[in-house]
Amino acid sequence: MRQTFDEATDPSFGPRHVPLIRRAMADQGLDGFLVPHEDEHQNEYLPAANDRLAWATGFTGSAGAAVILKDKAAVFVDGRYTLQVRDQVDAGLFEIRDLVEGGVPAYLETAATAGQTIGYDPRLHSPDALERLKAAVAKAGARLKPVEPNPLDAAWGRERPGQPVAPVAPHPIAYAGEESAAKRARVGQDLARKGADAAVLTAPASLAWLFNVRGGDVIRSPLPLGQAILSKDGTARLFLDPRKITPDLPAWLGNQVRLETPDDLPAALAELKGQSVLVDPGQSSAWYFEALAAAGAKVVRGEDPCALPRACKNAVEIEGTKAAHARDGAALTRFLHWLATEGQDSPPDEVTVVAKLEAFREATGALKDLSFDTIAGAAANGAIVHYRPTTRLNKRAEKGSLLLVDSGAQYLDGTTDVTRTVAIGEPSGEMAERFTLVLKGHLALAAVRFPPGTTGSALDALARTALWAHGLDYDHGTGHGVGSYLGVHEGPQRISKAPNTVALRPGMIVSNEPGYYKEGAYGIRIENLQFVTEAQPIPGGERPMHGFETLTLAPIDRRLVARDLLTDAERAQLDAYHARVLAVIGPQVEPDVRVWLEGACAPA
Repeated sequence: MRQTFDEATDPSFGPRHVPLIRRAMADQGLDGFLVPHEDEHQNEYLPAANDRLAWATGFTGSAGAAVILKDKAAVFVDGRYTLQVRDQVDAGLFEIRDLVEGGVPAYLETAATAGQTIGYDPRLHSPDALERLKAAVAKAGARLKPVEPNPLDAAWGRERPGQPVAPVAPHPIAYAGEESAAKRARVGQDLARKGADAAVLTAPASLAWLFNVRGGDVIRSPLPLGQAILSKDGTARLFLDPRKITPDLPAWLGNQVRLETPDDLPAALAELKGQSVLVDPGQSSAWYFEALAAAGAKVVRGEDPCALPRACKNAVEIEGTKAAHARDGAALTRFLHWLATEGQDSPPDEVTVVAKLEAFREATGALKDLSFDTIAGAAANGAIVHYRPTTRLNKRAEKGSLLLVDSGAQYLDGTTDVTRTVAIGEPSGEMAERFTLVLKGHLALAAVRFPPGTTGSALDALARTALWAHGLDYDHGTGHGVGSYLGVHEGPQRISKAPNTVALRPGMIVSNEPGYYKEGAYGIRIENLQFVTEAQPIPGGERPMHGFETLTLAPIDRRLVARDLLTDAERAQLDAYHARVLAVIGPQVEPDVRVWLEGACAPA
């Protein structure tokens, strides 16, 4: 469970592995090969056996890609990983390019040459992404060729770790809140309304939610790798490695779910001939679309039918996540107390911060895993939005600086994600001013009321208005969905500038995390999780309005709050939040922590 700081960060990976890949390419008559970060399940976090990008390049971030040609290579990352990629990848071997601005297609248009054949694994690319890649390669006069097995896997050979076979266990109804049969029935009815006879499900989170199971194939998320075919009558075929099946799983699934192996999947897809089959192009690779088309099925492109119902947590899941956040808040408060006492006297380095916070969570006795690798950014490192400490990058906090800590945990009853920015020593006036502008946006988004049908995109500006008034902004989304003992990043809802057609609905959990980042100096982010409440009437109003209820409970550093920048209503809102933190967390912590917490939660 411990977070590590040097997994596959050896810059010699490229020099050692790229020649092996090129030899395997030559054996298959290829002039190049495309290496996405995504695996066969489009996972954000990957099992070691599927982390192809890391094996080829040394880069271990959660988003990226590479192109390996006969005489050149490039690795692509977004702005979160500009420092990490240069630490992990041999820049003499790989050109480092931006994943977002142009990305792989733009590179291929100029790097590929006429007559070349560039291979790709159809199990690793979404159909939409593949179309863009094909168009780019065609402009260069080259062509893309599907290959199976792919040359990277052939080069990896015996060194490649085995596929994960963590046990797939029942997720009790006490946590799930709804029987699998009931979920399958209502999702099946939705398929029928859409004119589909069946759906192919490949997202591990959908399998976990639909069948009320959890696994351990993916780090930081309790997910089982597999596939399923759900019919409109609610029956299903679930394809799992037999080594994962626990003795009580067949009875838990019941006789309406047929357990099969992944080797049975191609034949099962072939049996869908003549049927209308829904597949999500954002979750399922091109291989599924090609296999269904070859079988004579009518492919219906549509969103994973489990995504929206999974996002709308039921009453049991909401109560569970409240309990998880209360437990996690006590652990986080103990950490903040340590940081406010020992950590002020002798400022810690980032690696120590990460280990200390995880130890407090482990002490709860309920921690199953972190929900992502902890981000601990001291001073200038805090300005790197998704910075992750490594031994080589490890920085010690300094007096007069800020420390940004973004972390989360997985518990059986809920998933947490929280960011706190803490002053080490005395903060500058500028730090306090900009922290308070971020806080004003955070408070505005927590307090908003909005009518049914409102999307997160319509609310995003609330979190930015105070910053905008001072000519400031941040370049990430304001809120992402969060699962219930599932992934810490969950769709389809989000709060961001980017357009989103999914309305916020009761039970959806979203983060509230505005920020500000001064390059080379410091970073600020304040993040709580909150869930959408049922629409209720407002006295004197005409329409019922949804709102948010905050889940995360931990003090916000009042030393960074410029009180005169807050309105009376904002001060009252912050005081009410801190009073709630003290009421819920105070009884859980030791007397010395309680005394500190009382001061930390005193009125602003």
